Amino acid sequence: MTCLWRICFSLIAAWPALAASVSGSIRLTDSLAPEVRKRQDSSGVVVWLEPAHPVAEKSPTRSARMEQKDKRFVPHVLAIPVGTAVNFPNLDPIFHSAFSNFSGQIFDLGLYAPGSSRTITFTRPGIVRVFCNIHPTMSAVIVVLKSSWFAVSDNRGAFSIPDVPAGEYRLHVFHERATETTLRALEQRVVVSGENTVVPPITISETGYVQAPHMNKYGHAYPPLPEAGGVYPAR
Repeated sequence: MTCLWRICFSLIAAWPALAASVSGSIRLTDSLAPEVRKRQDSSGVVVWLEPAHPVAEKSPTRSARMEQKDKRFVPHVLAIPVGTAVNFPNLDPIFHSAFSNFSGQIFDLGLYAPGSSRTITFTRPGIVRVFCNIHPTMSAVIVVLKSSWFAVSDNRGAFSIPDVPAGEYRLHVFHERATETTLRALEQRVVVSGENTVVPPITISETGYVQAPHMNKYGHAYPPLPEAGGVYPAR
């Protein structure tokens, strides 16, 4: 009988903690962006959970992809855990040169040809703003997180973070057109009890956001764009 009790106790102890989803919705306000004003597009907001107490984290996928296509980075906003290798394939018929010299992780993939790809591993948490050294209108954001539990809102503003173990968490949000003060004020406590949790709707105001022009990777203004033909100078 004692042996049977010990076996049952061992099985219960080994049973994984109850996990559930944490979901909700985002609404962007006070925006000058055409996609928000005309189409109520609330995509690209990163939502993540940081546990208040140690929790056994799942083993996340350590690879991701940000394409360069139609002179755009796709996706425009990418959320990844620390240690992820991001592949930057060039799917355009022209050269690209992805780089970041902002806070986060500085990198320079150099000039590379159509059909080729470069990869970089992001080793520390932070906000990485990505640009192309050739095309000034190309930009993207990579949010590197210490957490395994995160999601990016879709165009309706909906998000869902799956497989969150029961426990207490701090919910954080990041939106590229919101001030740090605005984002800090939106942090909240979330308790997951093993059942799916829906947090109250989150409204993010873009008031106070000022878009600063960026320089090329050498700290200079961008030169005039060359004629379309796929041949570009190295600087």
